[in-house]
Parts: sequence; structure tokens; C-alpha cells
Amino acid sequence: MSFRRFAPVLLVSLAFLIPPGLASANAGQNAGASAAAAGSANGALHSQRVCAAVPVGYAACDARVVTDANLTPRATTTWGNRGYSPDQLRTAYGLSAGNTLTVAIVDAYASPNAAADLAAYRAQFGLGTAKLTQVSQSGGKISSIRGNVGWGQEEMLDLEMISAICPDCPILYVGARSASFADLATAVDTAARLGAKVISNSYGGGEFSTEAGIASHYNHPGVAITVSSGDSGYGVQIPAAFNTVTAVGGTSLTLSTDGTRAAETVWGGAGSGCSAYIGKPSWQHDTACSNRTVADVAAVADPYTGVAVYDSYGSRLGANWYVFGGTSVAAPIIGAVYALSGNTAGIPASFAYAAPTGSLFDVSSGSNGSCTFAYLCTGVSGYDGPTGNGTPNGTGAF
Repeated sequence: MSFRRFAPVLLVSLAFLIPPGLASANAGQNAGASAAAAGSANGALHSQRVCAAVPVGYAACDARVVTDANLTPRATTTWGNRGYSPDQLRTAYGLSAGNTLTVAIVDAYASPNAAADLAAYRAQFGLGTAKLTQVSQSGGKISSIRGNVGWGQEEMLDLEMISAICPDCPILYVGARSASFADLATAVDTAARLGAKVISNSYGGGEFSTEAGIASHYNHPGVAITVSSGDSGYGVQIPAAFNTVTAVGGTSLTLSTDGTRAAETVWGGAGSGCSAYIGKPSWQHDTACSNRTVADVAAVADPYTGVAVYDSYGSRLGANWYVFGGTSVAAPIIGAVYALSGNTAGIPASFAYAAPTGSLFDVSSGSNGSCTFAYLCTGVSGYDGPTGNGTPNGTGAF
């Protein structure tokens, strides 16, 4: 079957340099406008969303790609130390080999190049052969799912972040036939039915009054379901607001010259806040929000301290290496940490609220916007909205 592309082809530039530890000079910006440049102080770096805005009842992916000033995605023919590598991510978060639970990725559509692109990424970083299975939202052949360039880049980001953190974990990709919440929710149910113990979701959309009807599809006791908190700064989206998922916020991560974690602050694009419709779970105790508060935990998401991604579906001239950010990076990282821990019993979203001392890095500076109660939009000591209880320091909190 031939795959059609339902998004504009992304043009590339063949030369750019992004030091992996480069910190964003404007991490406090609101990242909401998908077409607007989000540049650093020297004007050298910008980023844009890869998925278009959507109406109520649909989701957009939460990935951002680094671009030039004209919003042309920057790509190179080799990795060239541009964007964090698997080793750098694992070192930063104190992660090593562990359990190897099956991790499912749920996205809309399907890249026809997914298996080959994942193999190229893993070969670059010595991760071995992937254990990848791809199915449609009903569990049928992935060839029945059409392609979409933006969502295809999201798919590769997700597959590669799972590979980066847990190279030996089997991966199940479940492609929804559209970006509607009805189709995505069906795909989540299929992932659980097929035995995934972790399900990562890097997408979201605005809340609406009947969203509780969708929430039941994200309730699978004994399965860790991670969801990106959003890339538009302060504000809440679903499915991150559902109280049976782990809502994953985002940070700006800077590394030392030896590769260890040097600093981590709130990324200005990370979603956070108080749900309008979803009640507060019993394990969440912050005082300013009587409903569900987002987020629970966090990981790197700032495009300017972003990760290396290999994707050939939307590229030209063989330049397939990009630098990506967004909470779409953070959600699969946290999903893979659950897989390494081997612990998904009960409601995994609650684990971080009773985490052993030292098992999470507290992120206590930075902001994603303005709000009445500071902790909902600002990094503070202890729990805060943009980063939840913190970022992983090993697997002890998971």
C-alpha cells in the first residue's frame, strides 16, 4: 500500500550546530503559537510545532522541531553531536539497565519509514536491534493506517526516546486512523489488550465538558500510562488531566562537561494547572486546586536543550537528523523509566507522591506563565505544576 502525506513536506538546511547542553535563553516564554519562532537571545535558534492546531475533540502532537529564523526545520546528514544522545539522557537521570517491560506508543497515523528510521537511530548509538511491533488501532495491519508527516515525526521521536532510555524494551506501536480522541482512545485500549505494561501518549487537546467519557479509556489498572502535559505554557489539556495517567511536564536540562546533570529549570512551554472538569485523585494534596492538578513528574522538553531524532519521512536530500523538544520528549522518557523499574501495579501516577527521598530531582526555578497561585506555573521547592514532583534520579520513584 502506498502512504499519502497529509502535511507539508519539511524543508531542511544542511549545516547547523547545536551544542547538546545549550540552554534556552528564554525558557520562560509561552510556546503556544505553533508558527511563531521561539528563538534564543542571539537569534540563532528557533522552534515550531510539527502538528497543526485542531478543533475540540481532536488532539495535536506535542513535538517541537528546532528551525532557522525562517522556521525551516534544521536537519543534517549525520548526528554530529547535535541534540542529546541516549547515553547523555541516561546519565543525566541516573538510569542504567533494569527491567524490560513492553512499552506501547500511541499516536495518530503511521510513518511508512518507522522501522528503517528506528534501526538507523539505534545503529548510530549502538543500541542493537529493536523489538518493534506495529499495529492499527484495532490491532490489525499497520499498512491500513495512512501517513502524516508531522505525526510521523512525533512517532519517530517517541520510538527513539523509548529506545534511548530502555534499549532492550519491546516496543508496540499502535497507530490511530485519525487524531480524534475517539480513535486515539481506541488505540490505547488496544495497546492494553495486547499486553503493554506501559503506554506513552505524546499529544493533547483542550478540555471540554464531556471529556470524562474519554477518560475511561485511559484507565487500565496495572498499566503505567504517561501523557505529555502540553507545549503551550500554563494551561491544562487532556488526556494529561485524567487522574489515571501520569501527567508529564517539561524542563530545560543543562549538562556538565562530563555529561552529568548540571542544572534543570522549568521549560516555559510545559503545560500545567488545574483541570476544569476532572476531580482530584486521592493521592494528590496540593491546596490551591480542588480538581486534578497537572503535572505529576517531568523530564527534558526544551527544544534548545533538545534530543537527537532520526526521521526520513519528511526530509529531503538525505538530511534526516533533527533536534526535537516538547513534552513529547518527556512523556516517552518517563514511560521508559517505568519500564525499567518494572513496577506498574495499582495506579502508577501516584508513585511519585510517595517517592523515596532523593529519587527525584526537585526543579525549583523557572516559569511557564502567570497564575494566581504561584506553584501552579512556577518551579518551587517541592511540588509544582510545571514539573510535578520532579525529574527522575534513577527508578526509585517509579
